[in-house]
Amino acid sequence: MNAMTRRVVIGTAAVSMALSLAACGQAGDGESAAGGDSKTIGLLLPENKTTRYETFDRPIIEAKIKELCSDCEVKYNNAAQDTETQKKQFDALVTQGVKVIILDAVDYKATKSWVQQAEKKGVKVVAYDRLAEGPIAAYVSYDNEKIGRLQGEALVKALGAQAKSANVVMINGSPTDPNAPLFKKGAHSVLDQQVGKIVYEQDIPDWSPDEANKKMGAAIDSLGKGGFQGVYSANDGMAGGIITALNKQGVKVPVGGQDAELAGLQRILKGEQAFTIYKQIKPEAETTAEIAVALLKGEKFDDLTPTKVTSLTGEFKDIPAKLYDAQIVTKDNIASTIIADKVYTAADLCTPEYKAACDAAGIK
Repeated sequence: MNAMTRRVVIGTAAVSMALSLAACGQAGDGESAAGGDSKTIGLLLPENKTTRYETFDRPIIEAKIKELCSDCEVKYNNAAQDTETQKKQFDALVTQGVKVIILDAVDYKATKSWVQQAEKKGVKVVAYDRLAEGPIAAYVSYDNEKIGRLQGEALVKALGAQAKSANVVMINGSPTDPNAPLFKKGAHSVLDQQVGKIVYEQDIPDWSPDEANKKMGAAIDSLGKGGFQGVYSANDGMAGGIITALNKQGVKVPVGGQDAELAGLQRILKGEQAFTIYKQIKPEAETTAEIAVALLKGEKFDDLTPTKVTSLTGEFKDIPAKLYDAQIVTKDNIASTIIADKVYTAADLCTPEYKAACDAAGIK
């Protein structure tokens, strides 16, 4: 994302926040901050480099909250990958008397004191997608270690007969995202056993495609064009940067990703990317909305959280949770997964540049 686009996206989020604050102010005029706002839910998302948050998560959560509570308002903001910005957004919601906050943390370790202070004021925090530290009321995400295993398995399959002797480059996610070490752990559990060797490995701050591109360039310089036979990329955004670096050097090896982003799916159709991991965002987002509304109304939600988890530091235990499954998507099953579930239509995928690839994959 270039600086101009980033400013526009952040600006849009700010305008949206201002509008929703205005609407909420009118809705909650009769309630004091001390008494709390019984009709408002805070929604804080971490970044806008990954397309899913603004395109899917936010609208699905907002729509479900509206469906379950027609007079409820959502106070939304996006931290644009900045922890200090997210802290200010979180603190502002608490100060305004919001009693339920859905939090997808930029830096999971930083949230402990925020959530503890909020709890003292009777504020319930639902950790969404990433398990924030602190006394969390509930957590909704995926089995992230399993996702890493799926990524590893898909890369082994893409490598085929040469997998056992293959050298693999690993480009992992952001160290501040609690899911990243779980993806990495899951992928290692497969790759360490089933490929020749991990010859280069880097964690990428902020899941930055530009940084992934630079690290892939450095890996090629270090290992040589023939020094590796496959690349593990923790998500599709970084896979785009990695593939650009590979193409620049004329290197063609299997590269995997995660998130089933539109650009990633198009690269799969074109044969540039081997696979992605499809995580159904709608059930994750809608379950989170249901829990938030239940918390707002003081209702039980045990049926929505069948499991319990412990925070990554081990300090906070027995957090009620729902963890969804995910699946590998390749050229062969885009139609039966992504299109069948109406994540994207054939028209979205099959723009003129990709029409021939869609025809070849039987997508019309």
